[in-house]
Amino acid sequence: KVLQAYCPSCGRFLPDRYVMGVCPNCGSPNARGDECEACGKPLDPVELKEPRCFVCHGVPRFEESEHFFLKLSAFQNELNAWVSGMTHWRQNVIGATRRFLNEGLKDRAITRDIEWGIPVPVPGFERKRIYVWFEAVIGYLSATKEWAQRQGDPTLWERYCKQDCRIYNFIGKDNIFFHTLSWPATLMGYGGLNLPYDVPSNEFLNIQGQKLSTSRNWAVWVTDYLERYDPDPLRYYLSAAMPETQDSDFSWDKFVRRNNDELVATYGNLAHRVLTFTHRHFAGVVPDPGALDPGSQQLLTDAEEAMAAVRDALQRCSFKEGVRVAMGLAQKANRYLDEQAPWKAVKESREAAGRAVYCVLCALSALSTVFAPYLPFTSEVLHQSLGFKGTLLERGWRFVRPVPGQVLGEAKPLFVKLDEAVIEQETARLGT
Repeated sequence: KVLQAYCPSCGRFLPDRYVMGVCPNCGSPNARGDECEACGKPLDPVELKEPRCFVCHGVPRFEESEHFFLKLSAFQNELNAWVSGMTHWRQNVIGATRRFLNEGLKDRAITRDIEWGIPVPVPGFERKRIYVWFEAVIGYLSATKEWAQRQGDPTLWERYCKQDCRIYNFIGKDNIFFHTLSWPATLMGYGGLNLPYDVPSNEFLNIQGQKLSTSRNWAVWVTDYLERYDPDPLRYYLSAAMPETQDSDFSWDKFVRRNNDELVATYGNLAHRVLTFTHRHFAGVVPDPGALDPGSQQLLTDAEEAMAAVRDALQRCSFKEGVRVAMGLAQKANRYLDEQAPWKAVKESREAAGRAVYCVLCALSALSTVFAPYLPFTSEVLHQSLGFKGTLLERGWRFVRPVPGQVLGEAKPLFVKLDEAVIEQETARLGT
């Protein structure tokens, strides 16, 4: 039996998130009944100091109620041993998980006296509901099973959940406890299912220096964004500014700068210069490079190394590193193009100009691949502009060089330069 918060004014038992108060661990005045966002400590409503109802701000009373529990304490040693082997986790995830383990795991009630939720399938407990923090993560398993059924093979889920398969759970830092301890303990208790291989947890992303708040409309709504802009610039900016190890900030000023200075001026300009030059001076056909000089060979080596480095970064969930390496290749290709200056060389040596064009086209092929996880729509446009058959997804993660004689597709602009006025216009939408 546990003490559960009941609000006399609202006339109901309160879900944990609907109880607010002072955190007993760090003293934050706005802790919730399930967790303190300030320090990340999991909580029970009864632990809060000066508890109050989130809805009416009244003072709840605590009434005894019988519930089902997840016996986390029984998995303390097993979880300790398992977590010790997760040396590839991000340091913030390891640190938070270790703190929870060092404090000692407590058994947690997994049912509540609330109206919404999945009914407890046990006679005598029909009016109780399975609490969301316990049942939500089971959705990873049930959704995979439903997907398998829709594929026409109900056993297909076992390929991901029972066999040798790496499972990644991407979460925010306020969900670390549930994904590195609570959910793995549930899987251990059931037996025979894969535990998460990695739990990449981000810190918080603020907006213009303030905490994101949907209630105050201090947020950037994706559906609203897509009415005015392409998706890839936002994907790029969020990847480059991802709060992998510490809180980061989204600002419209930085968004416009990264779009104009990096996507348009560096990557987009590289593709535009080479593709239009090839159409103008080589009839839109990939030229034969002949023998490669050391500088040209180095660019191709850089492309191969970038392919390997970005792949490695993605597998380690180091997404900021991956996008940095990808843009680094675009910068190297730009420097090579400026040094070779095929627009000058073509007047004296079509062979030299063709060699430079060929090598940059090869670099663009690599760029379309390494940027694909970040800029999927742009990468497909570039893939077609380079004259490849089929889709980039069908080609897979391979460095495929254009073949001399290959006919290029239409040279389409990859990005749109944004006016500086966008900064003021979009900032004014926040909080309104």
